[in-house]
Amino acid sequence: MALNLRQRQTECITRMLNLNQPVNSSGTANEEVYKILIYDKFCQDILSPLIHVKDLRKHGVTLYFLIDKDRKPVHDVPAVYFVQPTQLNVQRVIADASRSLYDSFHLNFSSSIPRLLLEDLASGTLNSDSIQRISKVHDQYLEFVTLEDNLFSLANKSCYVQLNDPSAGDREIEEIIEKIASGLFCVLATLAVVPIIRCQRGGPAEMVASLLDQRLRDHLLAKNNLFSEGGNFTSSFQRPILCLFDRNFELSVAIQHDFRYRPLVHDVLGLRLNRLSVQGEKGGMKYFELDRSDPFWVANGSLEFPEVAVEIETQLNKYKKDVDEVNRRTGGNEGAEFDGTDLIGNTKHLMNAVNSLPELTERKQVIDKHTNIATVLLGEIKERSLDSFAKKESDMMVRGSIDRNELLPVLKGKGTKLDKLRFAIMYLISSESIPPSEVEMVEDALRESEVDTSAFQYVKKIKSLNVSLASTNSASRSNIVDWAEKFYGQSISAVTAGVKNLLSTDHQLALTRTVEALMEGKLNPEIDSFLVFDPRAPKSSSGTSGSHLKGPFKEAIVFMVGGGNYVEYGSLQELAHRQQPVKHVIYGTTEILTGSEFVEQLGLLGKKMGLGSSGVALT
Repeated sequence: MALNLRQRQTECITRMLNLNQPVNSSGTANEEVYKILIYDKFCQDILSPLIHVKDLRKHGVTLYFLIDKDRKPVHDVPAVYFVQPTQLNVQRVIADASRSLYDSFHLNFSSSIPRLLLEDLASGTLNSDSIQRISKVHDQYLEFVTLEDNLFSLANKSCYVQLNDPSAGDREIEEIIEKIASGLFCVLATLAVVPIIRCQRGGPAEMVASLLDQRLRDHLLAKNNLFSEGGNFTSSFQRPILCLFDRNFELSVAIQHDFRYRPLVHDVLGLRLNRLSVQGEKGGMKYFELDRSDPFWVANGSLEFPEVAVEIETQLNKYKKDVDEVNRRTGGNEGAEFDGTDLIGNTKHLMNAVNSLPELTERKQVIDKHTNIATVLLGEIKERSLDSFAKKESDMMVRGSIDRNELLPVLKGKGTKLDKLRFAIMYLISSESIPPSEVEMVEDALRESEVDTSAFQYVKKIKSLNVSLASTNSASRSNIVDWAEKFYGQSISAVTAGVKNLLSTDHQLALTRTVEALMEGKLNPEIDSFLVFDPRAPKSSSGTSGSHLKGPFKEAIVFMVGGGNYVEYGSLQELAHRQQPVKHVIYGTTEILTGSEFVEQLGLLGKKMGLGSSGVALT
């Protein structure tokens, strides 16, 4: 059985909703208990893509509230709490228990509750004489958001800014690294696997890998640990590989415009937690869900937008043909004499028609949904020339440059300020060496369009560090800021080293190519510098390659520190499916960002370094 993160997390949540009792084959507890669900905002986001209202009803949840809302007592009913282990949430639980809001409290924390908070909970409920109301306390290890079977996010906001802030101190960096390692531990605990860890040398990826390795080692010392039955959930006895990358490994993918359906919907329409809202034809907003229950989204998410438009039309024509066929079969034979056999035949056709109605209705709803989405997308594409941005950026990355005569018309043409800024940064990244006069010309064009150039100046600055740091020795790890500046230079160098480092002839992402090499596990100069951590091996062997760690690996978890996107997710899924036999790749990130959101983070860093123009809005 391949690793299926969505299924495993859903099973854990289902068990939690049934008061942590075993559930039967139908997914419900043997004894139905009506209950109330209380959650915080973060845990609401965890539940949202996985559990719908009808599912809550199925598991006996009659009411559900946010923990910070005023609530009235509901007597004789147990309450299931699903919250992060924070001081504020613990104080609210104590307050609810002291007011006897519910008959009993089943407390589920999204990650392991620290001992100090557990002691606060115990003393608070004891002092208010309500400790008897606390039935059970569980650490659920579910502090991540699963969007698809093979896609998850830790929902850590502005992680790239926090990790790359030149003013950040050691303690702040350590806190962020701890948060990321904790989230990844939850993912591995949910899957019940202890992977081989591979990561880039230096930078946040190595810091996360080292901390995660230590945490797994400490946990494995316990006799009854979360991984004692891990072998049941892998497709073979072989362990999966966890590949950790820093966002700077391939900066361009986080910025570029993409013309495939899934990334386009996310970038342009703001897909969040598998939901989006679009403007309806008659005004007002329409709300849609795009997840695995939508067959069109699953089948066509990786297609280019024009192909999707053709597919919508094909599906609509097929639907119309099937409806006409049903009408023809149930309409009777005109002019035919009535006899018994005709009645039986018509009755049979009528029953078939009635049975096919729900399926036809569902198909029509899906077609209408994607027609709506495609119409709004087409309007945005025309208004902002998004097809032109996507094509020219792709050409730039392949050729390593762009003609000056093509460059300026794009910067002075259609598109939002952020579209133009993204294009300008892509130009900066794709070209190995640019004459200063040309860079100045681009900056002038951006200012003419009233674009805040902080992000552009920031990328220009870290690109220029390449040259100045080429002869510098690697930085001391003890000085985070000093190390970070040098690391930026090295990582941007990986991005700007020309076509062969960035894109191969089939436009395969550098990330995908590296993951493929890591999964093969053969000697390869591209991955020789990657460190190895094996939490099950003796500590002395960590960081070095061993014969038992060699591939090929059938399953991989790829994690991007500093923000990921649907472009990388799609590329990795294509990699998994074209392998023979088919392999399995889960993609995760600290947060899923659109190109515009990531450029805004670059702009924030530019401002922190005193670069770029200020007081100009980015829209």
